[in-house]
Amino acid sequence: MNRLQERYNDEIRASLVEKFDYSSVMEAPRIEKIVVNMGVGDAVDNTKALDDAVNELTLLTGQKPVITRAKKSVASFKLREGMAIGCKVTLRGVRMYKFLDKLMNIALPRVRDFQGVSPKAFDGRGNFTLGVKEQLIFPEINYDNVNRVRGMDIVIVTTAKTDLEAKELLAQFGMPFRRN
Repeated sequence: MNRLQERYNDEIRASLVEKFDYSSVMEAPRIEKIVVNMGVGDAVDNTKALDDAVNELTLLTGQKPVITRAKKSVASFKLREGMAIGCKVTLRGVRMYKFLDKLMNIALPRVRDFQGVSPKAFDGRGNFTLGVKEQLIFPEINYDNVNRVRGMDIVIVTTAKTDLEAKELLAQFGMPFRRN
């Protein structure tokens, strides 16, 4: 069991039950999954770019990504329906907690001029979305092997019913929210 998972079971769940006055510990919100998505716009012209993105995402998450395909054709982007345009990974369980730990404690502090993540990035249903501009902030990525700097979207899906509950859950995990 991961240290974040143990901390959730031992401390965080109990404090959430106390703060939000739940009748059962099973009502306390938890992190369900983390989806990491990497869009590769230049995959239309260069298929090797998609292979690089898949390899980098595999290094970061420890899991093989699924290739995402275009749903519609867009002539101005030279894009046809069904063309490969990115890759994504859905993390659950132990891998999810390992990735979250690495993201909060190693990767985010390495971002230049980092003041914290925006507390407004919740979707209204308790899910948190975070955009990362470059994959180089993760320690697994070797700077010399990177052909192109790519960003990624990280979506943390929780079972919280409101944004306030989800924010409290992530704050107790140690998510560095920006002070407003």
